[in-house]
Amino acid sequence: METVYKAEQPTRADIEALTGPAVLEFGTNWCGYCRAAQPHIAQAYREYAPIPHFKVEDGPGRLLGRAFRVKLWPTVIFLKDGKEVARVVRPDEADALRDGFVKISTT
Repeated sequence: METVYKAEQPTRADIEALTGPAVLEFGTNWCGYCRAAQPHIAQAYREYAPIPHFKVEDGPGRLLGRAFRVKLWPTVIFLKDGKEVARVVRPDEADALRDGFVKISTT
């Protein structure tokens, strides 16, 4: 699991070309909501550690967040073969995130 939001980000084409399950998380390193959500994300991710995790810094001029219509941070998007299957916005518990992992692991 990635621990820092990265300014370098994949393109939408890179994301759509992914095969299998993946997790795309949008936020910023200074965001209080993002920091508060990290223990829940880490707890849910433990069972699914092999799934690729892209932790993308979002904000003005960041095209990937706009392509996924991200409005609040953190937004965690669960992908299967480059397509969105589930989304959790501002997670405050691990269970909602686990549901997303189950969806991309079994569909």
